Amino acid sequence: MLLLTLVLGIGYPLVMLGIGQSVFPHQANGSVVRAADGRIAGSELIGQRFADASGAPLPEYFQPRPSAAGDGYDALASAGSNLGPESEELALQIEERRHAVASFNEVPASEVPTDAVTASGSGLDPHISPAYAALQVARVAEARGLPVDVVTTIVSAATSSRDAGYLGESRVNVVELNLALDALAHSAGDPPRSG
Repeated sequence: MLLLTLVLGIGYPLVMLGIGQSVFPHQANGSVVRAADGRIAGSELIGQRFADASGAPLPEYFQPRPSAAGDGYDALASAGSNLGPESEELALQIEERRHAVASFNEVPASEVPTDAVTASGSGLDPHISPAYAALQVARVAEARGLPVDVVTTIVSAATSSRDAGYLGESRVNVVELNLALDALAHSAGDPPRSG
């Protein structure tokens, strides 16, 4: 028992820690992303809200998809809503969200993509579709006083294509996208915004 404790309880974890820190330090340390001022702003793997103290979405930020994790993007309560496709409650939530997103972005409800109104299985997904990002460009550009083409370029730079060219879908990491917008404002001399 002592030998197994030493090998598997101490030796193996230390070897794995060493490999992780030397070969994959970014991933081993939580895939942390930093704001322009150097402070830790979150993880590229966990979404977060961009809202004011009352919970209202901030117009100068791209908004993530809804979250069913705790009060929203609570990493300690990762979960989906467990509402199935036949659920009337889910159908009502989707319609309410569709109208809220359409109103917030001043577009017809028929243009709101699916990921704007449905939560991911974990409730922590930091990604949105390029269609949902494109829907928000005009609002963010206006709120930040930037030309639409500048914001569109930043969205394009933040868009990841399918993994290995055929797995999954193209996606935009909202946390990294909003940090890129804040970095642009920071480099222009604007005070950093909080999110």
